[in-house]
Amino acid sequence: MRKTVALLGILLAAEASTAAAQAGTLSPQEKQAILGYQLTVPRANQLITALDAMTKYVVSLPDFQSWVAKSMKMSAAEKRAQMEGDPKAMAILKQNGLTAPDYLAGVPALRMALMAAQGASGPSIVVSPANLAFAKSNLKQLKTKMDAADGIRPPR
Repeated sequence: MRKTVALLGILLAAEASTAAAQAGTLSPQEKQAILGYQLTVPRANQLITALDAMTKYVVSLPDFQSWVAKSMKMSAAEKRAQMEGDPKAMAILKQNGLTAPDYLAGVPALRMALMAAQGASGPSIVVSPANLAFAKSNLKQLKTKMDAADGIRPPR
């Protein structure tokens, strides 16, 4: 179950944008939104807290596996409409001071910046120089929080 939750967290993190990036299928608009998203410590903390709550919410849905599979095939506009049409998802975002576009661009921007700061590279990693520098300077703190949101425990 823990691995399922961690995997789901990874998938939900970007509403499939990170997975799309790894498959090379990000639209130009999604790439631009990720590249244009400015990460800060307060914003990263908001994103991580929302990610954790959003993952718990989606896992609680009776059909969450089909929901994830369906969202993986959606366009950016469809993902945004789905999120904005879900009162519970919007409540999570509002509680964390985020909008649907913030979440849909911010989570993959943060995740890919952290991946790049740990040495990942290639065409599937979309990260601005500013976000890469931010992630490198805050890597330990943010990775620990992101791992916790993904359901990954630190080694003992």
